[in-house]
Amino acid sequence: MAKIGAVSPPVASSDALVRARARAAFLPDLLVEARRVANNVIAGWHGRRKRGIGENFWQFRPYVEGEAVARIDWRRSARDEHLYVRDREWEAAHTVWLWADPSPSMLYRSQLAPTSKEARAMVLILALAELLSRSGERIGWPGVTDPFSARNGAERLAAQLMHAAQQPQRPDLIQVRRFSDVVLAGDFLDPVEETIGWLDQLARRGARAHLIEVADPAEEGFPYFGRTEFTDPESGEKLTAGRAETLAGEYRRLYLARREELSSWCKRLGWSYTVHHTDRPSSQALVAVHLAMSAEAGYAMEGSL
Repeated sequence: MAKIGAVSPPVASSDALVRARARAAFLPDLLVEARRVANNVIAGWHGRRKRGIGENFWQFRPYVEGEAVARIDWRRSARDEHLYVRDREWEAAHTVWLWADPSPSMLYRSQLAPTSKEARAMVLILALAELLSRSGERIGWPGVTDPFSARNGAERLAAQLMHAAQQPQRPDLIQVRRFSDVVLAGDFLDPVEETIGWLDQLARRGARAHLIEVADPAEEGFPYFGRTEFTDPESGEKLTAGRAETLAGEYRRLYLARREELSSWCKRLGWSYTVHHTDRPSSQALVAVHLAMSAEAGYAMEGSL
């Protein structure tokens, strides 16, 4: 099997253009779902606020000797015996690159999940685009659109994707600049060394990435018994097991080892790695990624939220 975890039909079409057209056809429905998800979490979404140059109030903090006396807020300081400085909120727009994996393995959907990995990844990315746009951030999609700022960012991004030609399974990330954030949603089932080789350019360039591993519960649990035919979604190659349950232990070990190796690599770089299962609410992954983008990076599992 070329990809661990892609363990049963349906087989993806070998015609990438057909798949691209199919993806464009369901984007409007996914945009509606993405907005619903975004609206569910918007109450707790405050953007990635920080102290800096701007007009809006951020916080009061104690005055530090050596700072300009003009920065002291005398009205607040008059309440007690301490001096306080009024900080303002940093308002410069930040660039966030977004991407959802278009590879054939993302079409997988078991009976345990309500949607395919591809649909869920796209909903997550469009919902994130909606929230980032409302916060005034600049968003872009490698190979599809340069970063832009607009209140209707998710709608504009979906329109660009609908009219884009078929996309490569791995986009060229050369456009990503230092200090940008990159959010990548996919199953990351390729050999870890290949994924690291692709993403290493971001690390060397000083960008910060946030990986969302979208997993079908059957891929992780391997609930197969008896005679079972497995199909590689990339090549169509088939494997027939007389007693599938005998493969479960080794399969789960390899599947989780791949995840642990990739997530550990991300953690060493200060990146975040979130695991999202397609039988769980989209909002959980969205909140986890938002927290990762707002704070120190780490390894996030939905079950820990």
